[in-house]
Amino acid sequence: MGLHDLGRIDEIIHGRIRLGIMVYLADAEVADFTELKTALEATQGNLSIHLKKLEEAGYVAIDKSFVDKKPLTRVRLTDAGRKAFQAYVEAIGALIGDRS
Repeated sequence: MGLHDLGRIDEIIHGRIRLGIMVYLADAEVADFTELKTALEATQGNLSIHLKKLEEAGYVAIDKSFVDKKPLTRVRLTDAGRKAFQAYVEAIGALIGDRS
């Protein structure tokens, strides 16, 4: 892969916060909003915007509920999100290549 192949990099995933969400969820499977906010050192509004973009792409599913009358937002990768993340990782790896 060369510079001409940069178009294979998924722009939806590529932003710092969105990439962080994908990396976190690939490992954790599911996370609540506060957990993600803390781990990514993001503001509530910023995280909300990035989660919505990932949800609109079909990469994450967001479930909202109440626990003890408090709102709980949980996020998980969808199958499409897991495939897109794998393709993203492969594309970045190919772009960087073996630098050793």
